[in-house]
Amino acid sequence: MTSRLEARGITLAYDQRTVVEDLDLAIPDGSFTVVVGPNACGKSTLLRGLARMIRPAAGQVLLDGAPISSYGAKEAARRLALLPQSPVAPDGITVLDLVARGRYPHQSLLRQWSRADEEAVRRAMGATGVAELAERVVGELSGGQRQRVWIAMVLAQDTPLLLLDEPTTFLDIAYQLEVLDLLADLHAGGEKTLVAVLHDLNQACRYATHLVAVRAGAVVAAGPPSEIVDAALLREVFGLVGEVVPDPQTGTPMVVPAGREARRSGTVASTSP
Repeated sequence: MTSRLEARGITLAYDQRTVVEDLDLAIPDGSFTVVVGPNACGKSTLLRGLARMIRPAAGQVLLDGAPISSYGAKEAARRLALLPQSPVAPDGITVLDLVARGRYPHQSLLRQWSRADEEAVRRAMGATGVAELAERVVGELSGGQRQRVWIAMVLAQDTPLLLLDEPTTFLDIAYQLEVLDLLADLHAGGEKTLVAVLHDLNQACRYATHLVAVRAGAVVAAGPPSEIVDAALLREVFGLVGEVVPDPQTGTPMVVPAGREARRSGTVASTSP
């Protein structure tokens, strides 16, 4: 496995509270990696650490073989893009203007807006299906449309690595699947390595090629969902009693929580005939 993005022994903390401690993680190149785990386990903190939004108290994050801290801000942003959780657009900004902001890392005093920038914005808007919304005000769009616009913005950044922190939060189920289908299509293009934090384990199993299960700031398991997701992982990571069965639509692992009485007793009734 090759990896352009790695964490080696990183410890991440807010003030005096350690959230992630001595963690190792390699993101497989070309993967759609999804990070899952219970609330407040350190998923988003880990993603922000990988994107150098949080400076490790110990250890280091490597990007293309060098400490990510060794890159200038714009150079790092030409290699890795981050879509934070619940971003807020400036009042009155249009879709085209917001997507164009993704080209900021490519601008300098000597290099102003160019045809290459226009082409990058056009491709990003086309890939996300928002070209027809170019003149619309972002704040007037539906939740699913807004999320597509934000993804277009980070796509316009034109990086090989794309990190997304809970990209389906606050969306209804139809929009969640729309956004995840879009990310899967981007991954299928073969040019992007995607890393996303998701809450829904079944959605993660459907879409991820590489799953990272986190609990209490530590990686419990990592690998293809079909190889690591089982009843024991449910108990260890989520404290959940349940079964893992094949998804009838995709064949990927699907979690079926035990009924109330079974959860209380800590046992799972057999589904065998």
